[in-house]
Amino acid sequence: MALSRPKDRPDGRAEEGAAAPEPDCPLCPRLVAFREAAREREPSWFNAPVPSFGPRAARLLIVGLAPGLRGANRTGRPFTGDFAGDLLYRTLGEFGFARGRYAARPDDGLELVDTRITNAVRCVPPENKPVPAEIATCRRFLQGTVADMPRLRAIVTLGRIAHDSLVSALGERPSRLPFAHGARHLLADRTVFASYHCSRQNTNTGTLTPDMFRAVFAAVRAWLDEKGE
Repeated sequence: MALSRPKDRPDGRAEEGAAAPEPDCPLCPRLVAFREAAREREPSWFNAPVPSFGPRAARLLIVGLAPGLRGANRTGRPFTGDFAGDLLYRTLGEFGFARGRYAARPDDGLELVDTRITNAVRCVPPENKPVPAEIATCRRFLQGTVADMPRLRAIVTLGRIAHDSLVSALGERPSRLPFAHGARHLLADRTVFASYHCSRQNTNTGTLTPDMFRAVFAAVRAWLDEKGE
């Protein structure tokens, strides 16, 4: 049986209104074709724009790049079912942003604590590489997600594309708030923490180590604890 699409999920992870595209979003022709081919090939997979995961009332938002073909595109939950999720959810648990056991499937019972996860591009792109027009088109949903979080105070951007799209979504030029691992920028009443993406490629090459990744979330934890809201 195919996994439920966002608008009819029973688990509370579906989004409404401007914060999420429809299950058959037609806005990016290349992504539509890739999604439809995946549905033909793997009908039991999620194969739809992946909704955000975590409570609207969270103070922390994590912005990734896009669903992985055999990760979130298969499971329907961000960073679930691929290597990047192993490192991300382990790190979130270490700093109190998640509880429960991550088992790389959407019914594992894992819960996010004061944290929400989304992607700059909601549909899986070929070779995990969205093109600029797709990033720009999907930005409306990133803007909607930010607007849908009334207590949002901190944002972690995973990689340059996610960072630049988030900065643009908040009405600023990326050149003024440049991406760099470990960088911290104040943007309106929110603080943006930048990190290299937790992809297998980055960790295998040493571009990102687990200690480097933990340092970003340690900084976020300390900052939120200091705010104490």
